[in-house]
Amino acid sequence: MVSASRAGQYIDQLEGYKAFIPSPLPPTPEVIMDQEMWNLLSQADRALGRLDGATDALPNPDLFVFMYVRKEAVLSSQIEGTQASLIDVLEFESQALEPDNPQDVVEVVNYISAINYGLERLKELPVSLRLIREIHQELMKGVRGAERNPGEFRRSQNWIGSAGCSLAEATYVPPPPHEMIQSLNNLEDFLHSPQPMPTLIKVGLAHAQFETIHPFLDGNGRTGRLLITFLLCEQNILQRPLLYISYYFKKNRAEYYDRLQAVRDIGNWEGWLKFFLRGVYEVAQEAAATARKIVNLKEEHRQLVLNEMGRRSGNAIALLESLYFRPIFNVEHAEAITNLSYQNANTLIRDLSDIGLLEEITGQKRNRAFSYAPYLAVFQDL
Repeated sequence: MVSASRAGQYIDQLEGYKAFIPSPLPPTPEVIMDQEMWNLLSQADRALGRLDGATDALPNPDLFVFMYVRKEAVLSSQIEGTQASLIDVLEFESQALEPDNPQDVVEVVNYISAINYGLERLKELPVSLRLIREIHQELMKGVRGAERNPGEFRRSQNWIGSAGCSLAEATYVPPPPHEMIQSLNNLEDFLHSPQPMPTLIKVGLAHAQFETIHPFLDGNGRTGRLLITFLLCEQNILQRPLLYISYYFKKNRAEYYDRLQAVRDIGNWEGWLKFFLRGVYEVAQEAAATARKIVNLKEEHRQLVLNEMGRRSGNAIALLESLYFRPIFNVEHAEAITNLSYQNANTLIRDLSDIGLLEEITGQKRNRAFSYAPYLAVFQDL
C-alpha cells in the first residue's frame, strides 16, 4: 500500500506555512514495475537506441546537434515565460539582425552555453552538486534573476505559485534552506549509488526530486531539464546531447506540473515515471525522424544545385554546407565562404533564392539578411 507520505511530508514551519521535506531516493516502498511500466521503459530504451544509431549514420552529426540544442534551449526557456523564438536566436548569433527582445534571447543563448559547458565538464566531473551549481551559473549570467545568486544554492525560502502570490497562497513550498542541504546531499548520494536500477527510471526520479527540492532562487526548471540530458550522456545512453524533453513538457505543461505535484501530495511516483517514459519515447522518435529528414534534405538540395546551376554549383554547395551551422546570414558571410566578390556573392544568393533554397528576411534594400528557409522549416515544425 502506497502512503501519501511516501515521497516526503508537509511540515509546519514556525512562520505559519507548511513546507515539503522530501524523503531520500529511491522511494519506499520501491517503484512498482507493472507490465505497463516495463513496456514504456522498453519502448523508450529502444527509441533512444534508434536515435543514437540514426545520428551515427549522419554524414555530420554535429550539424544536427547544433540546431537541436538551439531548439531545446528555446523550448525550455519558453516554459519559463521567455518569448524568444528559434529565428530570434539564430539572428542574434549570426549578428545579421538585432533581436526585438534581446533579454529573452540572451537567456536562450545562456542555455546553449550551459549545455556545451556541462558536456565539456562531464569529461572530468560526474553529475554532482558541484556540476549543478556550475551549470546554473552559466545559465543565469547577466539575465533576469542574475542578481539572485547564480551558482549558489538558496539561503532563503522560495515558493511556487501564480505571479505575485505570497508564501501563504503558494501552490507548493519546497524545503527550507537547512532541510534543503540535506535533501541535496541525499540526491547526490542517490545519483552516485551503485544500487542497480534502470537508467531511465533513475533519471526520471532524479529530475522530479530536483524540482521538488527547488534549490535555486531562479532557474530551477531549466537546470532540472538540463540534468536529464547530462545524466543520459554520463551513462552513455546517448553519445550526443539529443534527447530534449522540453518539447514534450511544454506540450503537456499542465500534466507535467500535476504529475510532479502528485508525487509530493500522494506519493504517486509511478504516474510521474510513466508520463516521463512516454515523453522520452515520443521525443526520441521525433529526433530520429528529424535526423532522417535532414539527410534527405541535404541530398535533395545538393542534387537540385547540380542540376540547376551547372559550373557555379561548387560555390553554391560550399555556401549551403556552411548554412547548416548558420542558417541566417548576410552577403558578407557568402563572400567569406566562397571568396567571391560582393557582387558575385550577391548574384549567387539570388540564384539560390530563385530555385527556392534561400529567402530574404528583412525586406530592405540595404543590410539584407537571408535564411536557408527549407532547413529552418524542419525545426520550426517540431
